[in-house]
Amino acid sequence: MAEFDVTYDEVADAAYIRLLEPGIPLVAARTYACHPVRVDGMINLDLDEHGRLVGIEVLAARAKLPPAVLDAARRIGLE
Repeated sequence: MAEFDVTYDEVADAAYIRLLEPGIPLVAARTYACHPVRVDGMINLDLDEHGRLVGIEVLAARAKLPPAVLDAARRIGLE
């Protein structure tokens, strides 16, 4: 199973799931905002120039992601 880089900002309660292998630069050509009512929150999908999913931003992450994902996430925004 692939491992993903997950970052979490506790102050903003926002998580980012990077779907690219380490060392590959993440360049999002466009962002698709999921319909907040349909996903019961704010989730944004980052796509590369070929339309491939490269990252997922999850706002209100504590309510949307399993606790184990956030526990294992690299913390940011605490500086």
